[in-house]
Parts: sequence; C-alpha cells; structure tokens
Amino acid sequence: MKPLFPIAVALFGGLAAQASQASSCFGTVSNGRLGGGVAMPRSGANFEPYSSLAVTAGRTYVHVKVLEIVLDSYARVAKQEPTLRYVYGETGWRTGGRFPPHRTHQNGTSVDFMVPVRNQENQSIPLPRSIANRYGYDLEFDSKGRLGQIQIDFSAVAEHLYQLSLSARAQGADIAMVIFDPQYLPAIYSTQRGRYIRDNIRFMKGKPWVRHDDHYHVDFAVECKPLSGPG
Repeated sequence: MKPLFPIAVALFGGLAAQASQASSCFGTVSNGRLGGGVAMPRSGANFEPYSSLAVTAGRTYVHVKVLEIVLDSYARVAKQEPTLRYVYGETGWRTGGRFPPHRTHQNGTSVDFMVPVRNQENQSIPLPRSIANRYGYDLEFDSKGRLGQIQIDFSAVAEHLYQLSLSARAQGADIAMVIFDPQYLPAIYSTQRGRYIRDNIRFMKGKPWVRHDDHYHVDFAVECKPLSGPG
C-alpha cells in the first residue's frame, strides 16, 4: 500500500523540501537523540498546532518519516471525514534529547495529539487552548469525556489512530504504543474502527505518570540506531 499522498504532502503545508531530507534517530524515546529533525507544519487543511509560540520555540520537531506518516494520516482522514478538525501537540527538539516536562519525546518518534472535540451544536472544532490551560495540556475531562460545553469525539480519535496505523505500515513503520486514558478505551473500541484498533494497536498498560485525557501520545516504530552508535 502506498501513502495516500506521498511525501509531497505539500497540500498540507508546503513541506516537500523538508520531506526530502534524511533523518536519523538514535536510542529510545526516553533516552535518545535526533539527527536531521524536521518541523511539523504551522497549519494544514484539517489540523493546526497546539501553540504557535511553541512552534516558534522549536518544540515540534520529528523524524522525517514520522512527519510523512502524520501528514498522510491527516490527508486520509480528510478524504473519509472532511469536517473533522484536529490539533497536534508537542513532539520534541530538532536534535532530540531531554524534553521537559516530558519523560519521553527524545528521538523524534513521539507525537502528542490533542483530543478532537465537538461543541454543543455537534460540530467538530479544534480543542480550545490558551495559556491559562497550558495550551490544552491542563484540561480535565470527566469519565465520559465531557468538559463544560465540549465533548471528546471518540470516533474522530479512532479514525485518526486507524489512519495513522495504515499510513505507518504503508511506509514500512508502525505504531509502537499509544498512551491514552484507560477509561476511554471502551469508547474507542465501540467505534467503527474499534475492532481494527483492538487487534492492531497497542495501548500502554498501567497508569502513566500524568493523566492522558486531553491528548493521546503516540510512539512510532521507526528504525533507529543505538545511542552510542556512529552518527
């Protein structure tokens, strides 16, 4: 299977030049570094970054293959569900390494995706973010995914995870693990894509060090070199 929109996902941010360069990841998500990191785009047809300030500060770099997977997945979602709106979160530094306050995100293969939500009119809207809620990272959804007048769109989460998996496998990679609040997994499994997700995507078991209700963390299985190996 080929990527839906091969590297030239220029439609999603004019990134053909970036996507043509090579990246090298070293070590692991919790102890690693990145060579040839590329920046996530500032906007796209159906997505946007969690914070323009964070983009400017250099907190949204990834391995080029991860960039290709993410953009291809958004393109796939747009084809299936053109009204859905998404927000991506933090990824890592251009050269990787420690990335406070995160415990991972060190080698360019980790991406946080903020939860897609619907408003009272059942419209898909970007997750509301401000400095007051740490650009979405300090939101607290209830056990059913509700917060004030917005509701997590679990079908949109599932559609995105499904398309991320297809995109990754089309490019010789995979999803290594997803971290998402365990109490929301039944809602994910009950969607149209639930069976595929249950059978093909591994979620972290146990309780993460911080609650993942406002975003789902994805580690991609991209071939990386040992941290001590030659660059």
